[in-house]
Amino acid sequence: MFKRTKKFFQTTFLGGIIVILPITITVFLFKWLFNLIGDIIQPLTNQMVKLLPLPDKLDEIIAALIIVSIILGGCFFVGLLIKTKFGQFIFNLFETGLLKKTPGYKMVKETVNQLFNRKVSPFSSVALIQIFQNETLVTGFVTDEHENDMSTVFVPTGPNPTSGFIYHLPNKYIHKVDVRVEDAMRSVISCGTGSSALIQKKLNK
Repeated sequence: MFKRTKKFFQTTFLGGIIVILPITITVFLFKWLFNLIGDIIQPLTNQMVKLLPLPDKLDEIIAALIIVSIILGGCFFVGLLIKTKFGQFIFNLFETGLLKKTPGYKMVKETVNQLFNRKVSPFSSVALIQIFQNETLVTGFVTDEHENDMSTVFVPTGPNPTSGFIYHLPNKYIHKVDVRVEDAMRSVISCGTGSSALIQKKLNK
């Protein structure tokens, strides 16, 4: 009973972290940009207050709207730039030179991509795989199926699912489970916490 309760709290806590972490980072980044741009345009808003007979607090609202518009416009411009070959080249240089060296960047990026479905998943289905052809099972994803009753699978490493191993195995060692790719990926990111659904689906087959 104690183990089940402990596991429940661990799963719930880690699941909350996986969801909250990207949101928290986004909020803090937005707040930092808001304050930075606010300091830059403060002389402009001060001039507006002097020139226009604005009611109390309205000048602050207008300043806030200007800041938000600048941030949203900047995000749109960067997104538009990234769509070009030149922009993609600059971003790759920036990511390789700085972002990838930042601790936790890969995990946060992968988590955000999974939560917001930014990329079409290359994985067709989730599976429990007998890579050693014995009773040992590992969490993996089917990436390709072949005509000779074999399939190619990707077995990610936790907590960073962007790295892993590729195996080519007979289908009899690959047990597909009716679990969403996103849910299985969250289990990998949390180092196996929350794998109960995977095991239960396998037992119910």
